[in-house]
Amino acid sequence: MTSSEKVKISVVCCVFNEEDNISPLYQGIQKSLQGFTYEVIFVDDGSTDNTTEEVKRLNNKNVFLVELAKNYGQSTALAAGIDFATGDLICTIDGDLQNDPADIPKMTEILLNQKVDVVAGIRKKRKDGLIFRKLPSKIANSIIRKVTGVNMRDYGCTLRVFRSHIAKNLGLYGELHRFIPVLACLQGAKMLQMEVNHFPRIHGKSKYGINRTFKVMADLILMVFFLKYLSKPMHLFGIVGLFIFLIGIVLDLYLLFLKAVGHDLWGKPMLMLAIMLTLGGIQLITTGILAEILMRTYYESQSKKTYQIRQISTVFKKPKREIMLN
Repeated sequence: MTSSEKVKISVVCCVFNEEDNISPLYQGIQKSLQGFTYEVIFVDDGSTDNTTEEVKRLNNKNVFLVELAKNYGQSTALAAGIDFATGDLICTIDGDLQNDPADIPKMTEILLNQKVDVVAGIRKKRKDGLIFRKLPSKIANSIIRKVTGVNMRDYGCTLRVFRSHIAKNLGLYGELHRFIPVLACLQGAKMLQMEVNHFPRIHGKSKYGINRTFKVMADLILMVFFLKYLSKPMHLFGIVGLFIFLIGIVLDLYLLFLKAVGHDLWGKPMLMLAIMLTLGGIQLITTGILAEILMRTYYESQSKKTYQIRQISTVFKKPKREIMLN
């Protein structure tokens, strides 16, 4: 028995109008995880076809169906499945048959043998359209890597294996599923990547379009804030606000000098600029103070810590003589 067979694996699969893919996907998971202790959690994200009936037709004690009240989106569906999962390891996989369940045991072995927290897939020879899927994805991946400093080759691959405590503390909401590696990095997770198989979609229609690129860019701003300023927002708002305020004060003093020597300042653009910079700087500094108070309330009211402990170990070793006497 391998080390991965000694742990329970929860496979979380979010589905939305994927009725034709349920049975072949489950058969693939079942075949790949023979000999493993596992559960499969299908999260139905408000499907309007027969997806839920197809899941119920599987009729297996290892299969669970979480039906959401409406279509919330992939991030919320993933969060619901992860919350329900009871495994030591949690695997996320797409419901469109483009991920290969046969990669799950390999990823699990790497995670356990390399003692990391996350193993993420890199779609090998991706079978998607160039213009609307692959090209926007490559551009987004490059920008995210450079801006966040989290060096992942494929942010869009859903196939990942996590240790349970990492997955359950990702804080998924909105559409942050695209930034799962960044959210894991915020917890200090150790991550590895491996190439995984990727197949063309056979049944159903893709739920992604070119418009998601703009959503990624908007969420990227939030991720940068999380990475750099989440626990110290004053360092962002305060520094920028102070810089703008000082420029405004310098302009105010200059204009005051001009007024003192007899110049008429009324209606001059520089006067408006000086007022705007001074007030804007004060507002940013005030925003930073309020953000600091909110963060303190967030941590202290819920007894949260601003740090993550990986492990606590004893370093004391008994002398050999004492061990022999005992």
